[in-house]
Amino acid sequence: MSLQRELAKLEMSRKAGALGAGVGLGVAAAVVGVFALALGLGTAVVALAIVLDLWLAFLIVFAALLLLTALLGLLAVRALRKGTPLAPEQALDEARRTRMVLKHRG
Repeated sequence: MSLQRELAKLEMSRKAGALGAGVGLGVAAAVVGVFALALGLGTAVVALAIVLDLWLAFLIVFAALLLLTALLGLLAVRALRKGTPLAPEQALDEARRTRMVLKHRG
């Protein structure tokens, strides 16, 4: 039994290390992505400023970002509502049914 316990500890340790590395790389990717997004938005403003006044180019990019933010926020709220409550409703319902069947049988 202790050999299985040691094997389980070793496996969990290895998996935790891999998860930690994955999280660290994911955070690094997010940081680089934020800088890339900022540069892309700056490029969009400069490109629009070729044909429009600079203030109007900034306003258009700003409005587009606000619309995207609102859309993503609405989608997030919808997804969060689907995931709540956190209780496993189907499993609890099945457990209730099983308990009732067993109670009536015996």
